[in-house]
Amino acid sequence: MVQSKKQRYLFLAFCLVPTFLMFALFTLYPLFNGLYYSFFQWSGSSSLAEFTGFDNYRKLFSDEIIPATIWHDYFLVITKVIGIMILATFFAVALTQMRIKEAPFYRIVFFFPNIMSVVVIGILWMFIYNPSLGLVNSGLEFLGLGDWTKAWLGNEKWALPSLVLPSVWAGIGLFMLMLMGGISNISKSYYEAAEIDGANGWQQFWKITLPLVWPQIKISILYIIITTLNGSFIIVQVMTKGGPNNATHVMGSYLYEEAFVKYNFGYGATIGVMILVLSLITVLIMQYFMRREKVEY
Repeated sequence: MVQSKKQRYLFLAFCLVPTFLMFALFTLYPLFNGLYYSFFQWSGSSSLAEFTGFDNYRKLFSDEIIPATIWHDYFLVITKVIGIMILATFFAVALTQMRIKEAPFYRIVFFFPNIMSVVVIGILWMFIYNPSLGLVNSGLEFLGLGDWTKAWLGNEKWALPSLVLPSVWAGIGLFMLMLMGGISNISKSYYEAAEIDGANGWQQFWKITLPLVWPQIKISILYIIITTLNGSFIIVQVMTKGGPNNATHVMGSYLYEEAFVKYNFGYGATIGVMILVLSLITVLIMQYFMRREKVEY
C-alpha cells in the first residue's frame, strides 16, 4: 500500500508523540523539578520554599554519612554483578546445553522471585535471618556451628553483606532467561565443529558461548548497575531502614530519610541529583570498559 509523506508523518507522530509526552511527564519533569528544588530549603508540605543557592550542595560535600552511603551502594553493585552474572550464566548454560529434562520446571523456579514484590522478598528474608527462628541460624545450629549464629541484620559488620543474598536471589531468574535466549540462538554447528577439533566443554564456553552472548551480558550488567544505584533503597528500607547505626544506608534510603522523615525535601533533591550524576558516570565508564567488536563466526 502506497502512503503519502503526510500519512507517514501522521503515523510517526501518532506513535511517537504519546510516548514522548509520557516520558516528559514521568521522567523529564521529575528530573528538572528535582534539580530545581535542590537549590531551595523546602519542607515539602509548605507552600514557601526559600532559595539557598548552593547551600545544599555544600552540605552534601560535608555530610559524613554521604561517603558511607556511596560505598554501600557500590558494594551492592559489585557483589550483585558478580553473584548474579556467575549464577545466571551457570544456570543458563546448564539448562540449554546439558539436556536436562526438567529444564522448563527450573526456569519457572528460578524466575519466580522476579514476579514477587521487593517488599515481599524483604519480609521473607527478614524471617530467614531472624536470630531465634530464622533458617540461617537454625541451619548453623543443626550443623554444629552454633558459635557462628548472630543477629545478622542487627550486626553492624554483617548487616550490609546480609542484604546481598536476597538481592542476588531475586535477580538471577531474569538474567538467566536473557542469557538462555542468547545461547539458544547460537548455531549448534559451532559446537559440533569445536568438538571435532578437540575442544572440551570449558573451551567451548570461553571461545564460543561467552563471545556470542556478550551483548546480553553487557546489557545485564548495565541493568544491574542502574537498578541497584536507583532502587536498592527499597530492600534497605524494608529490612534494616538504614541501620544499625547507618551501617546499611544507601544513597536512596538516605534520600528517603531526609525528604520523607526529616521533611528536608531540598536536601533530598540534592541527594537525588548526586545519584543521577553517579549513575550516569558509572554507566559511561562501564560501557567504555565493556566495549568490544561484534563477534561473528
